[in-house]
Amino acid sequence: MDNRSSLHTVIRAMATLLLAVGIFLPATAEAVRIKDIASFSGVRDNQLVGYGLVVGLAGTGDKRDSTFTMSSMANMLENMGVSVDPRVLRPKNVAAVMVTVRMPVSAKPGSRLDVTVSSVGDATSLLGGVLLQTPLKGVDGKIYGLAQGSLAIGGYAATGAAASAQKNIPTVGMIPGGAIVERAIPYEFNSQDTLTVAMHGADFSTTNQVVDRINTVLGGTFARALDISTVELSIPPDFKGNIVPLMATLENVEIMPDSAARVVVDERTGTVVLGRDVRISRVAVAHGNLQVVVSEGADVSQPAPFSGGETVVTPRTDINTYEEQRNLNIVEGATLQEMVDGLNALGATPRDLISILRALKSAGALHATLEVI
Repeated sequence: MDNRSSLHTVIRAMATLLLAVGIFLPATAEAVRIKDIASFSGVRDNQLVGYGLVVGLAGTGDKRDSTFTMSSMANMLENMGVSVDPRVLRPKNVAAVMVTVRMPVSAKPGSRLDVTVSSVGDATSLLGGVLLQTPLKGVDGKIYGLAQGSLAIGGYAATGAAASAQKNIPTVGMIPGGAIVERAIPYEFNSQDTLTVAMHGADFSTTNQVVDRINTVLGGTFARALDISTVELSIPPDFKGNIVPLMATLENVEIMPDSAARVVVDERTGTVVLGRDVRISRVAVAHGNLQVVVSEGADVSQPAPFSGGETVVTPRTDINTYEEQRNLNIVEGATLQEMVDGLNALGATPRDLISILRALKSAGALHATLEVI
């Protein structure tokens, strides 16, 4: 056995040993796998789309003013040897739909994919419909698959003369395994000399940690960071032409991701989410609500009998105010738990908490990015 073969054997043994240690040693609660926070080059989905017709509806299809539906029906019938005037068609049992499919790069001819069907006309429901054969095209205009089959609808709609009922969206349906791949995407995964790892979040600390962990597992300087969220990996000689075992090792490597301190606020729902590294400097906070209640009424002024006066309606307004008496509270947080305890001590509702966090940010006491969505 030559020196090169011996080196390859040592690298493979070290990688296996380090992976085994990472699997069997108790992992920390914050450790995550690389495949959960990053994506790898050559492993992706491609979007396919097509235009088709759904038939067999119980009068819930497109109306007569949907000219594109009638035109599509006429073209379909002509292709089948039936000559028809589009003006006499009644498309109430037919609906024009858009068909969408996610095709993995590894899909081969004969593979089956799930199909999503969505109405593009004024059909009220696709319940009970059957999608006719629909070509599925990629962004390059080429046909990569064909879709056809009965729809599965997760909702319904019923309308009467004086009432109506609806559950979920009846104009969107699914066909599990309803598409058959006819053309594969011309790409050879194992032919790559370099592999790109794209991080889902942009953070220098996390990206550098990924580089260090990959190089430790492989026993060499094969990975390097190109920018804040991209890692380039040179394929080790022992794995060239056979990258799958390498991927199986790398995607299960665990790291502890880091991120900038952030507070996310959703004012529509009153939701507040605080990140692990959010900190609050020592500060005194008082928060109280002022409630003003205005009620309108009417009084009737009735004149004495035989006085010749008129009955007059006079408005009456009652105004009540209530202001909470709140004392100053010391709020600080060196840890997330301390900060949560301090904010809870204020007794504020989630929407009040949004105002408090904004005030803390303006005062320079909140050391985090405040993001409002």
